[in-house]
Amino acid sequence: MDLRRRLVGSLSLLLAALLAGTALVQLYSLRADVAAEVRASSQLVTVLLAAGTLAPDQAQALQPLLAQAGLRHLSIRTEGQVPLQPARDSLSGWLGLEALVPPQPEQQIRIGQQTLYIAPYPHSEISERLADTVRLWSTLLFFSGTTLLVAWWSADRALRPVRELEASLHRLARGEPDPALPQFDLREFGRVARAIDHLAQALGAARVAQQALARQLIKVREDEKRTLARELHDEMGQTLTALNVTAAHLERHGATMAPAEVGECAVELRRELRTCSGQLRGMLKTLRPHGLSAHGLQQALADLLQGWRSKQTAITFELLLPAELPAVDEQLALVIYRVVQEALTNVVRHSGAVSCTVQLQATAVGLQLDVMDDGCGLPSDLAWQGGLLGMRERISMVDGQLQVWHGPAGGLHLHAQFPVRQQSCAGVAELAGVTA
Repeated sequence: MDLRRRLVGSLSLLLAALLAGTALVQLYSLRADVAAEVRASSQLVTVLLAAGTLAPDQAQALQPLLAQAGLRHLSIRTEGQVPLQPARDSLSGWLGLEALVPPQPEQQIRIGQQTLYIAPYPHSEISERLADTVRLWSTLLFFSGTTLLVAWWSADRALRPVRELEASLHRLARGEPDPALPQFDLREFGRVARAIDHLAQALGAARVAQQALARQLIKVREDEKRTLARELHDEMGQTLTALNVTAAHLERHGATMAPAEVGECAVELRRELRTCSGQLRGMLKTLRPHGLSAHGLQQALADLLQGWRSKQTAITFELLLPAELPAVDEQLALVIYRVVQEALTNVVRHSGAVSCTVQLQATAVGLQLDVMDDGCGLPSDLAWQGGLLGMRERISMVDGQLQVWHGPAGGLHLHAQFPVRQQSCAGVAELAGVTA
């Protein structure tokens, strides 16, 4: 049952009950009015019959009968009685009803040997109408008050599940995984409860993804530290050791060495320093690529692919770039570079591909990046974790979108859309590099 039917049903039952009660009140009032009219008519006939049978000197015998007759709308008196004065009613006087009925002269009528004086008496009708009006207003007030109370009760009972929904949302806001919603009878609240359950599932998945991303970032930082330490030890350490040996040789034998030997040592030192400088540039380039402005992104991507080609991975890399790219800020350029870097790392480590193509092109709404390989692709139950999760988070930083699907000839197709902002965003912190 939905909320509208429940409210309409409750109010309909109330209205039917009130209408039935009003009908009973009116029927009872009608019965009393009819009985009073019949009684007054019978009393009038009795008075007239008694007046026709009394002698002229027995007029006083009619006075008690007239006093107890309870006549309606008429005033009857004998010749010796004082005319009936209407009772002063404050309500009828305040409403000005008495002014609507001007005094009417008495009519003399001869019945038998008695003379009676009959005049209209509208004040009894005014009193009856006022009583009926008060009774009607009382019924309407009761009717309205009861309707408002039942409407309030029905709305409060129907909207009571809102408190349950509010409590479930507070539980979700506190980080509880289960909203703990009861079963609702009303269809509207049932739909809201299902939506909250879906929201709870989405929030739970987002929390799991966030935790996985945090763990991945911590792992990446530790891996980068280990890689940097290994490279410093294996490469720069050896170069620095060679420099130290040459410098020590000069220190011990410099005074006795021939100029030609000193020159050879200087050449050796310069060669080792150039090697050390190259190794340092390579490490810095891995940590932070330089020249990622509007005109440096293409060259940075070209250098990245050339670096993979030089490592002899047995994979043919192809880079497709337009002649000119729109102006992009440093943050967007860095995100594109890191996404391509992560995608190529995954291709080399996991795909088993023979060829890989990276294509960056300008569209009407921004930039479009495609990374395609002919490897084994991903499992059917694709999950956003590891490197894919990191790429998606990076792309979302610049309001981009990422899609991954299997290529028509096998392999994996990574497709990303990036909106291009008109103004640069300087000083935005870079996310740590994410590896699979």
